[in-house]
Amino acid sequence: MGSRKRIAVVLPALLLIAAAAEGPALAAPERPSPPATAEPTEPPDQGGGGQQPPAQGDPSAPPPADPSADPSADPSADPSAPPSQDPNPPAQQPPGIAEGPDADDFVNIRQAPRVRQVRPSRGGSRGTFSSRCGTNQNEHHNPDNFIVAPGVQNGAHHIHDYVGNESADAFSTDESLAASETTCTNGDLSTYYWPVMRDRNGQDDSAAAQQSAADGNVGSIVLPRSANIQFRGNPRSRVVAMPRFLRVIMGDAKAATNGLANARASWTCSGFANRAFTDKYPLCPRGSQVQRVLDFPSCWDGQNTDSANHRDHIVFPQANGACPQGRQAVPQLRLTLSYNLPNRAQAFAVDSFPEQGHDPVTDHADFVNVMPDNLMQRAVSCINSGRRC
Repeated sequence: MGSRKRIAVVLPALLLIAAAAEGPALAAPERPSPPATAEPTEPPDQGGGGQQPPAQGDPSAPPPADPSADPSADPSADPSAPPSQDPNPPAQQPPGIAEGPDADDFVNIRQAPRVRQVRPSRGGSRGTFSSRCGTNQNEHHNPDNFIVAPGVQNGAHHIHDYVGNESADAFSTDESLAASETTCTNGDLSTYYWPVMRDRNGQDDSAAAQQSAADGNVGSIVLPRSANIQFRGNPRSRVVAMPRFLRVIMGDAKAATNGLANARASWTCSGFANRAFTDKYPLCPRGSQVQRVLDFPSCWDGQNTDSANHRDHIVFPQANGACPQGRQAVPQLRLTLSYNLPNRAQAFAVDSFPEQGHDPVTDHADFVNVMPDNLMQRAVSCINSGRRC
């Protein structure tokens, strides 16, 4: 991506962590992990096209999409061929906006590094708890982020999808969140949000189109076909309940310029859960959906619901999956977002800050726990008893 190209991503093996639920490995401290789905027959490993993904694998992940249900799939596309140039070039960013993504940011999923798996110990918590909140069918969008920029409208300079709490915006407080309606089942009032994906050849007809264009985010917003919200265990211990109003962030929206220390989002395709990128967008074969897998930190300090940098109060497990001394394991949130997107280089991108150039390493997500206490206790019980709820 020209002058903004980041340094090569190298992750030592000792930084990998194991995923917890039902035998899959926990997310690595430098990368999150995609969910497990059935692996299709594929040719021998052709080498990495990006950063080594973390350990993972989740048998509850959605199966590959039906090709007939994917209107954006290119039936003539050969996934083993180099990315093609789009005959209809995407809209260009306004002057002063970082360029990107570049053609070499898009790589065949079969060239992605293989993920690694570590089995949980006998003392681990193997169960899962899912919250069903929809895919933002009510189009709850805004460019705010009340966790990191409270009270600031357009504080994110990119559009977020929201599911769960229906009132989340720049001015949200614990009190307003607790008084809201929700799209989730079981009375889960939590708010889950992430930057939108765009088809860069589409037309942005949203109310925020002018501001989005000024921030360099162009094209039509593509809602996920599925949004799997799952809470998982820890491979070395039981989990304890999250406190209500705990704020948790994952990834780094400015990783293209900040560096990769917090770049943990994982990009893969349905049916290819054993392969994933952090620093590339995947080109998926016909009938397979682009997937974003967003694993959140899960080792809580036992006291605080937030911290000055929004990270110190809850961190990722260590390389062996255990929480650092003085930390307690809470249910680990994993978001798996699946999309029908064109199998062409530069045809799609995630929204980003203007200077980040739609770099895939900038993917991130945010969560505030507003579950009623009894629902959180149910989640903890399911996880610690090894059940799937």
